[in-house]
Amino acid sequence: MPGPLEGVKVVELGVWVAGPAAAGVMADWGADVVKIEPMSGDPARSFQFMYGGNPPDNPVFELDNRNKRGVAIDITTEAGRDAAYRLIDEADVFVTNVRAAALQRSGFDYATLGPRNPQLIYGLITGYGLTGPDADRPGFDISAFWARTGMAHMMTPPGNTIPTLRGGMGDHSTGVTFAGAISAALFSRERTGKGQMVTSSLLRQGVYTIGFDLNMVLSWGRHPPINNRFEARNPSVNTYQSSDGKWFFVVGVEGDRHWAPLARVVGKPELIDDPRFNSIRHRAINFEELRQILDVSFAERTMDEWARLFADEPNMFWSPIHSADEILSDEQLRHAGGLVEVPNGDGTTQMIASPVDFHGTPGAQRSLAPKLGEHTHEVLTEAGFSDHEIRAMINAGAVRVIE
Repeated sequence: MPGPLEGVKVVELGVWVAGPAAAGVMADWGADVVKIEPMSGDPARSFQFMYGGNPPDNPVFELDNRNKRGVAIDITTEAGRDAAYRLIDEADVFVTNVRAAALQRSGFDYATLGPRNPQLIYGLITGYGLTGPDADRPGFDISAFWARTGMAHMMTPPGNTIPTLRGGMGDHSTGVTFAGAISAALFSRERTGKGQMVTSSLLRQGVYTIGFDLNMVLSWGRHPPINNRFEARNPSVNTYQSSDGKWFFVVGVEGDRHWAPLARVVGKPELIDDPRFNSIRHRAINFEELRQILDVSFAERTMDEWARLFADEPNMFWSPIHSADEILSDEQLRHAGGLVEVPNGDGTTQMIASPVDFHGTPGAQRSLAPKLGEHTHEVLTEAGFSDHEIRAMINAGAVRVIE
């Protein structure tokens, strides 16, 4: 069945992760996404060598660029720029995360493209926004999303070193948000007939992500504590380790509701009414003593044993702390639709799914990420260029094709 964005034409001028991720989600949702790359390729293609040496595939690049068609165009040449313009003139959506000043210099800003195609939804992801002293500052997610927003600080207990963001985390959350924003703009266009510019930034996504804390500071001037497990005032919300060395989170966020199940499951029901622990206040006062009791108790059984005991106790909320291998082999991930099979020749390649399902218009995976210039001839032909014109652009170095 078609995806919900079937028939929507998207042109992406994206680099690295955030822009391609947004267009990639839309491709998963059924849009026809044409990815414009420079003649040297999207720099994200270098992930293949950064992480793997020189493997035959590029799983990091594939995640954000599957289901797209790829063209290689030198937009700094007149012929290349005109070819890109023709693609965008026929598109519903333009998505980019190239810096705004560079877009203006090259003629791919909204002021240039909007009048050419008044129905165009022009989507721009920046690092720090469109105005202000850092508007044109380069911003990867580790800087604009993780460090600048306070998130890294608020994830680091005193005395610990700052953790490094995992690759693409801020980019991917921004990409999903932006795909939704583009879809909302398309819905608006259905009613008004008018296109518009849609913008977001890694900075904005980051402060929204950590907004639970920041809104508390705004309203109350109070900074939530940055705790480690030894300072958790509510031992019902903490990490514990089983006898086989595996860690898990107990998530008893509703103190009065979740305390009794926790006490029962560790085999100490007498603690429920113990005056040291029989209220949220007393458990907070005596948190260190209670944590030590729970540490000793949880160290008496394996993770599998605890999982069976937890399953039998109503209102026992918990989760294993998985490694990468453990989550990928987790049966629940498959039931949740977290993995997809992408066509690859006569077989398929398994990948991580984008995080939304449409039960009435589910769509389907169509292809791996394009090779550099794989669809240049096909896409330009669809746009009305003759073989002679395409050959002239090839000879002039304005476009690249796979012969």
